[in-house]
Amino acid sequence: MILGVDLGAPATVVAALRDGVPEGPIPTRAPGGVRPAAVWGTPVRAVCVAVDLDTVRLAPVAAIRVGGPCPPALGPLTGWPEGAGRAVVVRGGHSLTGRPVAELDSAAVAEFAAGCGLTDFAVTATGSPVLAEHELAVAEIVAAEVPGARITLSYEFGQVGLRERENSAILNAALGPYADDLAARLGRDLPGVPLFFARTGSGLVSAHYFRRYPLVCYLGAFTCALRGGATLAGLSDTAVQERRPATCDRRAAAPGVGRTGGEGAAATAVRTGMVTGGLPRTGARSDLPVRVNLPLPLTVEADTGVAVGPLAGEAGPGWTVPGRAELAVAYGAALAAPVAEVERIVQARGRAELDRALDDARDEALTRVVSAGAAPGSARVAATTVNPLSYLPDGLYRVRVTAEGATP
Repeated sequence: MILGVDLGAPATVVAALRDGVPEGPIPTRAPGGVRPAAVWGTPVRAVCVAVDLDTVRLAPVAAIRVGGPCPPALGPLTGWPEGAGRAVVVRGGHSLTGRPVAELDSAAVAEFAAGCGLTDFAVTATGSPVLAEHELAVAEIVAAEVPGARITLSYEFGQVGLRERENSAILNAALGPYADDLAARLGRDLPGVPLFFARTGSGLVSAHYFRRYPLVCYLGAFTCALRGGATLAGLSDTAVQERRPATCDRRAAAPGVGRTGGEGAAATAVRTGMVTGGLPRTGARSDLPVRVNLPLPLTVEADTGVAVGPLAGEAGPGWTVPGRAELAVAYGAALAAPVAEVERIVQARGRAELDRALDDARDEALTRVVSAGAAPGSARVAATTVNPLSYLPDGLYRVRVTAEGATP
């Protein structure tokens, strides 16, 4: 048996997946808790949690950019809300061909880390998708100056654009304290049971992985609503609308991820390279601290489809409400399996060198999916994409590898 947990409003919902059939809702022992009270008599293989992070209060971040000087309007944290953290630009970095731009200013890094007064760091160096040497060196310096610091490195998000990578790293770092607290609390509620979190787009990651890379789970609950809604309706190609009291009228196509926007609170827009969301959800969202402006794929305007969620019955004509519609998010989480992705920029002169780079990327993806909680022996490469980069020197490729596995 696998349990799916929906941490969304208005209350926590727990569903059980037994032989592919959803059961529930499962009672919890305390309001707002996730500790099931009725199924412990049957062995539980895993607990899969679905949560959206787009309304989480963000922690202040110490942003370190390694590169050449730039005007203040293009500096780190530009476009972020006031109080988002502190930032510095230090000398160093590489070109996309791996050529050093300048020697890393280690002293400036140490001085900033020791004096910024923060513990959540985002490090971005020019050229790091090709050569991450300076980001790794900065991480070592920060760890020495600030014991216990949480450090996000932008190269792990794989985007070519400096600003997109930088903002992804900053947002990931800002989500870190919340993710850490949530994973710890759920771990106490569910001792001895493998704990997973739903990714944006598809798949699951382990609690350890979620603590390190919470950004990959930014819209995990919404993704699960799509998967669960389509499956409950017995459809593989449909629009899915999720309706909740605080976040109503979210529509997207399944399979895929997306949602429509609408009237919402004013918010600061920062661009990331991650699939994190488009316009704010409809409804009053005056507490929204930041929004990212990269639209999710397959956003649709649909008049017919499947409606799920506590208020699915209010979707109106043309929308089918499947049985157990209130379980869609929890059910979608329970249906998922561990997934990990690696995106890199590689330089290869000839097919043999490119093949070696692809093998390295595949090995890294397999290692990541095991870290994300895949059962031993179940990890496999699901997809590999290679594209040459335009308007750059020959021999530069964007490589993306997806690996998946099974829950224990």
